[in-house]
Amino acid sequence: MLNVQSLSRRFGALVAVDQLSFEVGPGEVLGFLGPNGAGKSTTMKMITGFLTPSSGTASICGHDIQTDTVAAKRALGYLPEGAPAYGDMTVTQFLRFIARIREIPAAQISQRIDAVIDTIQLQAVVDRPIDALSKGYKRRVGLAQAILHDPQVLILDEPTDGLDPNQKHEVRKLIQSMAKDKVIVVSTHILEEVPAVCTRAMLIAKGRALFDGTPEELSARSRYHQAVTVHLDAVDEAASALQSLDGVDTVEKTTRGVTVFPQSGVSLIAPVNQMAREKGWQTHSIFQEPGRLDDVFRTLTEAA
Repeated sequence: MLNVQSLSRRFGALVAVDQLSFEVGPGEVLGFLGPNGAGKSTTMKMITGFLTPSSGTASICGHDIQTDTVAAKRALGYLPEGAPAYGDMTVTQFLRFIARIREIPAAQISQRIDAVIDTIQLQAVVDRPIDALSKGYKRRVGLAQAILHDPQVLILDEPTDGLDPNQKHEVRKLIQSMAKDKVIVVSTHILEEVPAVCTRAMLIAKGRALFDGTPEELSARSRYHQAVTVHLDAVDEAASALQSLDGVDTVEKTTRGVTVFPQSGVSLIAPVNQMAREKGWQTHSIFQEPGRLDDVFRTLTEAA
Protein backbone atom coordinates (compact mmCIF):
# COMPACT_ATOMS: atom_id res chain seq x y z
CA MET A 1 0.00 0.00 0.00
CA LEU A 2 0.95 3.59 -0.58
CA ASN A 3 0.08 5.77 2.38
CA VAL A 4 0.41 9.57 2.26
CA GLN A 5 -0.37 11.61 5.37
CA SER A 6 -0.56 15.42 5.58
CA LEU A 7 2.16 15.87 2.96
CA SER A 8 3.23 19.50 2.42
CA ARG A 9 6.02 21.30 0.62
CA ARG A 10 6.89 24.99 0.71
CA PHE A 11 9.35 26.91 -1.43
CA GLY A 12 9.78 30.13 0.51
CA ALA A 13 6.36 31.80 0.58
CA LEU A 14 4.97 29.43 -2.07
CA VAL A 15 2.97 26.46 -0.79
CA ALA A 16 3.35 23.92 -3.61
CA VAL A 17 1.65 21.03 -1.79
CA ASP A 18 -0.73 21.63 1.09
CA GLN A 19 -1.66 18.85 3.54
CA LEU A 20 -2.34 16.06 1.04
CA SER A 21 -3.49 12.73 2.47
CA PHE A 22 -4.53 9.59 0.60
CA GLU A 23 -4.02 5.83 0.43
CA VAL A 24 -3.79 3.56 -2.61
CA GLY A 25 -4.09 -0.21 -2.38
CA PRO A 26 -3.22 -3.12 -4.71
CA GLY A 27 -5.49 -3.27 -7.74
CA GLU A 28 -6.05 0.48 -7.79
CA VAL A 29 -4.84 2.82 -10.52
CA LEU A 30 -5.02 6.36 -9.18
CA GLY A 31 -5.12 9.13 -11.74
CA PHE A 32 -3.43 12.12 -10.13
CA LEU A 33 -4.81 15.11 -12.02
CA GLY A 34 -4.33 18.84 -12.03
CA PRO A 35 -3.31 21.80 -14.17
CA ASN A 36 0.31 22.73 -14.72
CA GLY A 37 1.74 24.01 -11.44
CA ALA A 38 -0.86 22.19 -9.32
CA GLY A 39 1.80 20.31 -7.32
CA LYS A 40 1.57 16.91 -9.03
CA SER A 41 5.27 16.41 -9.77
CA THR A 42 6.29 17.88 -6.41
CA THR A 43 4.04 15.33 -4.69
CA MET A 44 5.53 12.50 -6.76
CA LYS A 45 9.05 13.59 -5.86
CA MET A 46 8.23 13.61 -2.15
CA ILE A 47 6.52 10.21 -2.27
CA THR A 48 9.53 8.69 -4.02
CA GLY A 49 12.15 10.26 -1.74
CA PHE A 50 13.65 12.69 -4.25
CA LEU A 51 12.38 15.75 -2.39
CA THR A 52 12.09 16.20 1.38
CA PRO A 53 8.62 17.26 2.59
CA SER A 54 8.25 20.40 4.65
CA SER A 55 5.87 18.32 6.77
CA GLY A 56 3.97 15.06 6.58
CA THR A 57 4.97 11.52 5.67
CA ALA A 58 4.70 8.93 2.91
CA SER A 59 5.20 5.19 3.26
CA ILE A 60 5.52 2.47 0.65
CA CYS A 61 4.50 -1.05 1.67
CA GLY A 62 4.90 0.00 5.28
CA HIS A 63 8.34 1.60 4.84
CA ASP A 64 8.64 5.30 5.56
CA ILE A 65 10.34 7.00 2.61
CA GLN A 66 12.37 9.26 4.90
CA THR A 67 13.38 6.92 7.72
CA ASP A 68 13.44 3.58 5.86
CA THR A 69 14.42 4.89 2.45
CA VAL A 70 16.23 1.89 0.94
CA ALA A 71 13.45 -0.58 1.80
CA ALA A 72 10.82 1.82 0.48
CA LYS A 73 12.65 2.32 -2.81
CA ARG A 74 13.13 -1.41 -3.29
CA ALA A 75 9.35 -1.72 -3.48
CA LEU A 76 9.03 1.28 -5.78
CA GLY A 77 9.25 1.91 -9.51
CA TYR A 78 9.38 5.56 -10.56
CA LEU A 79 9.08 7.20 -13.95
CA PRO A 80 9.96 10.85 -13.29
CA GLU A 81 9.11 13.86 -15.38
CA GLY A 82 11.58 14.11 -18.27
CA ALA A 83 12.83 10.49 -17.85
CA PRO A 84 16.51 11.34 -17.18
CA ALA A 85 19.05 8.71 -18.23
CA TYR A 86 22.72 8.34 -19.17
CA GLY A 87 22.62 9.47 -22.77
CA ASP A 88 25.91 7.89 -23.85
CA MET A 89 24.72 4.41 -22.82
CA THR A 90 22.80 2.19 -25.21
CA VAL A 91 19.35 1.06 -24.11
CA THR A 92 20.66 -2.39 -23.17
CA GLN A 93 23.63 -0.96 -21.27
CA PHE A 94 21.37 1.39 -19.34
CA LEU A 95 18.89 -1.34 -18.39
CA ARG A 96 21.77 -3.63 -17.34
CA PHE A 97 23.12 -0.81 -15.17
CA ILE A 98 19.67 -0.31 -13.59
CA ALA A 99 19.36 -4.08 -13.00
CA ARG A 100 22.63 -4.10 -11.04
CA ILE A 101 21.61 -1.02 -9.04
CA ARG A 102 18.29 -2.75 -8.28
CA GLU A 103 20.23 -5.83 -7.11
CA ILE A 104 18.52 -8.20 -9.51
CA PRO A 105 20.44 -11.52 -9.28
CA ALA A 106 23.05 -11.78 -12.05
CA ALA A 107 21.56 -15.00 -13.42
CA GLN A 108 18.20 -13.24 -13.94
CA ILE A 109 19.36 -9.93 -15.44
CA SER A 110 19.35 -10.90 -19.11
CA GLN A 111 15.97 -12.59 -18.80
CA ARG A 112 14.43 -9.56 -17.08
CA ILE A 113 15.89 -7.12 -19.62
CA ASP A 114 14.65 -9.22 -22.54
CA ALA A 115 11.17 -9.42 -21.00
CA VAL A 116 10.96 -5.68 -20.42
CA ILE A 117 12.30 -4.85 -23.89
CA ASP A 118 9.60 -7.07 -25.35
CA THR A 119 6.88 -5.60 -23.13
CA ILE A 120 7.77 -1.96 -23.90
CA GLN A 121 8.59 -2.76 -27.55
CA LEU A 122 12.15 -1.44 -27.56
CA GLN A 123 13.61 -4.10 -29.86
CA ALA A 124 14.37 -1.61 -32.65
CA VAL A 125 16.58 0.61 -30.48
CA VAL A 126 18.32 -1.69 -28.00
CA ASP A 127 21.79 -0.93 -29.39
CA ARG A 128 21.33 2.81 -29.88
CA PRO A 129 22.67 5.46 -27.48
CA ILE A 130 19.82 6.98 -25.48
CA ASP A 131 20.78 10.49 -26.62
CA ALA A 132 20.07 9.40 -30.22
CA LEU A 133 16.49 8.31 -29.45
CA SER A 134 13.28 10.20 -30.14
CA LYS A 135 11.35 11.70 -27.23
CA GLY A 136 8.85 8.86 -27.42
CA TYR A 137 11.52 6.15 -27.23
CA LYS A 138 13.27 7.94 -24.36
CA ARG A 139 9.96 7.91 -22.50
CA ARG A 140 9.60 4.19 -23.13
CA VAL A 141 13.14 3.56 -21.84
CA GLY A 142 12.16 5.47 -18.70
CA LEU A 143 9.13 3.25 -18.29
CA ALA A 144 11.27 0.15 -18.85
CA GLN A 145 13.64 1.04 -16.02
CA ALA A 146 10.67 1.72 -13.72
CA ILE A 147 9.24 -1.79 -14.11
CA LEU A 148 12.51 -3.73 -14.56
CA HIS A 149 12.57 -5.04 -10.97
CA ASP A 150 8.82 -5.81 -10.92
CA PRO A 151 8.00 -3.34 -8.09
CA GLN A 152 4.89 -3.50 -5.91
CA VAL A 153 4.28 0.26 -6.25
CA LEU A 154 4.56 2.23 -9.50
CA ILE A 155 4.67 6.02 -9.63
CA LEU A 156 4.37 7.23 -13.22
CA ASP A 157 4.68 10.95 -13.92
CA GLU A 158 3.14 11.69 -17.36
CA PRO A 159 3.85 8.16 -18.69
CA THR A 160 2.48 8.84 -22.20
CA ASP A 161 4.16 12.20 -22.70
CA GLY A 162 5.67 12.35 -26.18
CA LEU A 163 4.13 9.10 -27.38
CA ASP A 164 2.11 8.75 -30.56
CA PRO A 165 -1.50 7.40 -30.37
CA ASN A 166 -0.43 3.80 -30.98
CA GLN A 167 2.28 3.98 -28.32
CA LYS A 168 -0.17 5.57 -25.86
CA HIS A 169 -2.56 2.70 -26.45
CA GLU A 170 0.18 0.14 -25.75
CA VAL A 171 1.28 1.89 -22.54
CA ARG A 172 -2.31 2.04 -21.32
CA LYS A 173 -2.74 -1.68 -21.99
CA LEU A 174 0.49 -2.32 -20.06
CA ILE A 175 -0.73 -0.31 -17.06
CA GLN A 176 -4.04 -2.18 -17.08
CA SER A 177 -2.27 -5.55 -17.26
CA MET A 178 -0.04 -4.71 -14.27
CA ALA A 179 -2.80 -3.16 -12.18
CA LYS A 180 -4.34 -6.30 -10.69
CA ASP A 181 -1.61 -6.85 -8.10
CA LYS A 182 0.20 -3.51 -7.94
CA VAL A 183 -0.34 -0.03 -6.57
CA ILE A 184 -0.15 2.39 -9.50
CA VAL A 185 -0.28 6.19 -9.45
CA VAL A 186 -0.43 7.96 -12.80
CA SER A 187 0.19 11.69 -12.66
CA THR A 188 -1.21 13.40 -15.74
CA HIS A 189 -2.92 16.45 -17.18
CA ILE A 190 -4.24 14.41 -20.14
CA LEU A 191 -7.87 13.81 -19.19
CA GLU A 192 -8.37 10.94 -21.64
CA GLU A 193 -6.00 8.88 -19.47
CA VAL A 194 -8.56 8.80 -16.66
CA PRO A 195 -11.34 6.64 -18.18
CA ALA A 196 -8.74 4.74 -20.22
CA VAL A 197 -6.66 3.34 -17.32
CA CYS A 198 -7.74 4.67 -13.92
CA THR A 199 -10.04 3.11 -11.34
CA ARG A 200 -9.87 6.25 -9.23
CA ALA A 201 -9.21 9.94 -9.84
CA MET A 202 -7.79 12.60 -7.55
CA LEU A 203 -7.88 16.20 -8.73
CA ILE A 204 -5.63 18.82 -7.15
CA ALA A 205 -5.01 22.51 -7.70
CA LYS A 206 -2.70 24.86 -5.82
CA GLY A 207 -1.44 21.85 -3.89
CA ARG A 208 -4.84 20.94 -2.42
CA ALA A 209 -7.16 18.02 -3.10
CA LEU A 210 -10.41 19.08 -4.79
CA PHE A 211 -11.86 15.65 -5.60
CA ASP A 212 -11.17 11.99 -4.84
CA GLY A 213 -13.44 9.33 -6.32
CA THR A 214 -14.13 7.16 -9.34
CA PRO A 215 -13.85 8.54 -12.90
CA GLU A 216 -17.62 8.06 -13.19
CA GLU A 217 -18.22 10.16 -10.07
CA LEU A 218 -15.94 12.85 -11.48
CA SER A 219 -17.83 12.87 -14.80
CA ALA A 220 -21.11 13.16 -12.89
CA ARG A 221 -19.93 16.54 -11.56
CA SER A 222 -20.12 17.90 -15.11
CA ARG A 223 -23.02 20.10 -16.13
CA TYR A 224 -23.21 17.86 -19.20
CA HIS A 225 -24.00 14.78 -17.09
CA GLN A 226 -27.18 13.24 -18.58
CA ALA A 227 -27.59 16.11 -21.05
CA VAL A 228 -28.80 14.98 -24.48
CA THR A 229 -26.91 16.07 -27.59
CA VAL A 230 -28.62 15.95 -30.98
CA HIS A 231 -26.65 16.34 -34.20
CA LEU A 232 -28.94 17.55 -36.99
CA ASP A 233 -29.34 20.22 -39.67
CA ALA A 234 -32.53 21.97 -38.41
CA VAL A 235 -30.74 23.56 -35.46
CA ASP A 236 -32.98 26.61 -34.91
CA GLU A 237 -36.21 24.63 -35.19
CA ALA A 238 -34.95 21.93 -32.83
CA ALA A 239 -33.65 24.39 -30.23
CA SER A 240 -37.03 26.14 -30.07
CA ALA A 241 -39.10 22.94 -29.98
CA LEU A 242 -36.97 21.07 -27.43
CA GLN A 243 -37.15 23.95 -24.97
CA SER A 244 -40.88 23.19 -24.58
CA LEU A 245 -40.32 19.65 -23.27
CA ASP A 246 -41.13 18.98 -19.62
CA GLY A 247 -38.01 18.67 -17.48
CA VAL A 248 -35.79 20.80 -19.72
CA ASP A 249 -33.58 23.35 -18.00
CA THR A 250 -31.83 24.94 -20.97
CA VAL A 251 -31.09 24.23 -24.62
CA GLU A 252 -27.79 25.32 -26.18
CA LYS A 253 -26.94 25.41 -29.89
CA THR A 254 -23.69 23.80 -31.00
CA THR A 255 -21.85 23.83 -34.30
CA ARG A 256 -23.47 20.52 -35.25
CA GLY A 257 -26.82 20.64 -33.45
CA VAL A 258 -28.17 21.24 -29.95
CA THR A 259 -27.53 20.07 -26.41
CA VAL A 260 -30.52 19.76 -24.08
CA PHE A 261 -29.77 20.13 -20.35
CA PRO A 262 -32.23 18.44 -17.96
CA GLN A 263 -33.56 19.66 -14.66
CA SER A 264 -32.18 17.75 -11.68
CA GLY A 265 -33.13 14.09 -11.65
CA VAL A 266 -34.82 14.15 -15.08
CA SER A 267 -33.92 11.82 -17.97
CA LEU A 268 -34.58 13.38 -21.37
CA ILE A 269 -33.22 10.81 -23.83
CA ALA A 270 -36.65 9.17 -24.48
CA PRO A 271 -38.70 12.38 -24.92
CA VAL A 272 -36.01 13.94 -27.14
CA ASN A 273 -36.00 10.83 -29.33
CA GLN A 274 -39.78 10.88 -29.52
CA MET A 275 -39.91 14.56 -30.51
CA ALA A 276 -37.29 14.02 -33.19
CA ARG A 277 -39.41 11.24 -34.71
CA GLU A 278 -42.65 13.24 -34.50
CA LYS A 279 -41.05 16.31 -36.10
CA GLY A 280 -39.41 14.23 -38.81
CA TRP A 281 -35.98 15.74 -38.18
CA GLN A 282 -33.11 14.23 -40.11
CA THR A 283 -30.79 13.48 -37.20
CA HIS A 284 -27.20 12.34 -37.53
CA SER A 285 -26.97 11.16 -33.92
CA ILE A 286 -28.75 11.43 -30.57
CA PHE A 287 -26.95 10.46 -27.38
CA GLN A 288 -27.00 11.04 -23.64
CA GLU A 289 -23.81 12.59 -22.31
CA PRO A 290 -22.01 10.74 -19.48
CA GLY A 291 -20.39 14.05 -18.50
CA ARG A 292 -17.33 15.83 -19.81
CA LEU A 293 -14.13 15.64 -17.80
CA ASP A 294 -12.73 18.81 -19.35
CA ASP A 295 -15.80 20.68 -18.11
CA VAL A 296 -15.38 19.37 -14.54
CA PHE A 297 -11.63 19.95 -14.62
CA ARG A 298 -12.07 23.57 -15.67
CA THR A 299 -14.92 24.26 -13.24
CA LEU A 300 -13.19 22.82 -10.17
CA THR A 301 -9.69 24.16 -10.81
CA GLU A 302 -10.76 27.68 -11.80
CA ALA A 303 -12.78 27.95 -8.57
CA ALA A 304 -9.88 26.76 -6.40
